[in-house]
This record gives sequence, C-alpha cells and structure tokens, in this order.
Amino acid sequence: MQKLMKTLLAGACATGLLLGSVVSHAEEVRERTLRFAFQNVKEHPQGQGAQKFADLLSEKSGGKLKVRLFPGGTLGGDVQTVSALQGGTLDITVLNSGILAAQAADYAMLDFPFLFNSVEEAHAVIDGPVGEKLAAQLDSKGLIGLGYWDLGFRHLSNSKRAVTKLEDMQGLKVRVIQSPIYLETFSALRANPVPMAFPEVYTGLEQNTIDGQENPFTVIEGNKFFEVQKYLSVTGHIFNPQSLIISQKTWTRLNDDEKALIREAASEAQKFQREVTAASMDKSRAALEGEMAVNDISPEEKDRFRERVQPVIEKFSKDLNADLVKMMYDEIAKVRAAQ
Repeated sequence: MQKLMKTLLAGACATGLLLGSVVSHAEEVRERTLRFAFQNVKEHPQGQGAQKFADLLSEKSGGKLKVRLFPGGTLGGDVQTVSALQGGTLDITVLNSGILAAQAADYAMLDFPFLFNSVEEAHAVIDGPVGEKLAAQLDSKGLIGLGYWDLGFRHLSNSKRAVTKLEDMQGLKVRVIQSPIYLETFSALRANPVPMAFPEVYTGLEQNTIDGQENPFTVIEGNKFFEVQKYLSVTGHIFNPQSLIISQKTWTRLNDDEKALIREAASEAQKFQREVTAASMDKSRAALEGEMAVNDISPEEKDRFRERVQPVIEKFSKDLNADLVKMMYDEIAKVRAAQ
C-alpha cells in the first residue's frame, strides 16, 4: 500500500509540475492587440491570410493576443506602412517582397522580370537558404521576417488596346509599384511607368491619369479594376512572393512565449494563404474573362519581352550579392532539372 501511495504521490507531483508549467506558460502571454495593415480587400487571398493569422493567434494564445486588421490600404501604401513598422506605430504588414529592396537591396532579385516559370520555382527560392538570408537582412532595418505568402504572377491591364506583341507596349502609361526595378522594366518595354501607391490606382484608372496597371488576376478582380479597364494581357512578367513582417520595436516588447506563438501562427497562415491563392487564380481569370477582353502572349513573343528586359536584370545584378544571386538561380535550375 505504501509503495502504491508513493507512486500515486509521485505521479500527482509530476502532474502538478506539468500543470504548473502550462499555467506559467499561459500567464506569460499578456493581453495585446497587434495592428496589421495590408493593401488588398479582406476577401482577397491576402486578406483571407491575414484573417487566418488573426484567428490562429487568438486561438493559440487563449484570446490574449488579438490582431486588428486594416485592409484596403486604409493606413497608406506599402512605403508608408513599412515606415510605420520601423517607427513602431504599426505592428505587422504583408507586401511584395521586392519593395523591401529599399531596406535591403538584395530583395530586388525577387522582382527580376520573367525570372520564375512556375510557383514551384519561386517557393524553392523563398523557402530555402535564399529566403532565409534575405529575411536576416531585415533585422538591422527595424523589421523582422515572419514568412512568405503568394500574390502570384502579374499581368497587364489597360484601357487602350490589347497587348499581344512587344510593340503594343509603346507609350502606355502604366502604374507600377514604387520600386526602381519596375520603373526600369517598363521603361525598357517602351511604356511610360508611373509609380503610384496602391490605394490611388482605381481613381487613377477611372480618371485616365494612367492607362493601365499590372497585378495578379486576384488583385484585378478583387479591386474591381475591370470596371475601369477593357483589356487584360496575360504577360506573367513578374511573380510576387510577399513578405510577412513585424516591427522590430514590437518584437522586442514580446517575451519568448509570445514570439513563439506568433511564429507558429505565421507558419500555419502561410500554408493556408498559399493554398487559397492557388485555388483563386483560375477562378479569378474566369471571372475576368466575363468582364474584359483577355489575351495570352505567345511563347515567341514572350521571348522578345524577355530579351528586351535582360539589360535591366544585368544592371540590377551588379549592385546585389553575387553569391546570393547565383544561389537563387541554382535553386531555380534544380526545380527545372527535376521536371
């Protein structure tokens, strides 16, 4: 009997210690509300990913870590939100990774035109050592990387004409992301690029201050650009991995348990968001075909586009880490060799 009692007592003590550690863990997570701003509407895969992240974080923290969403560029464009993260007035954002070249120059490589032929190639780069090395460069810039989402391949819409060949780009006023490589790419294609914050794009198209814009199918559909655009040309000129980032000032205020929960939620939200994006692309294209004149670009003509922008890639490559650029191309080559 004594032996049984000792066993039960030992078990109770062990259980108590275990329960104590759980309670201690829960007590270490404090009540917080994180502000998360992004450019697309809540219904877009970007918005759905943000909502999933918010739900997961609330669930994992027992409701202590809440996320308040600011969709649709209500707090400004990407440049403004990154600045707000660095200043600590905003906590989280997700944006096209290439825009971060303003903070860490090597991010520009992800925006090389006609770089990726498939989503799988992009994932091989961002989910491997290249993606890790890029994210590490943000640490000294007041930002912390939490993962990579998908926005998808970008395509060109405009109100003037169908773009079926390189010459059709001549003179089109195209809104582009506020990033040097986008400006150079569309200048090389003989268009007139106009850098513009995303919240201003619909009005710019409506008022004809710009002729067109370039974005993935889901963005064009979700933001109803088809209401003010007639032509959509499937150029697939750039694939956009998106970086989920948190303010370093916010990060340093978190304890280890809170950081772990945020990383767990970010990882699970990334998987969900990518799946939603993949499922949405064909659906969005089909919807747009009912609203706009949609045309594909022939492989031969796309080669002409690719040749025209090669000097842009060479120019930007000179200012980047040569070893990292090579590593990126090596990862892409591995995927292509396995197909």
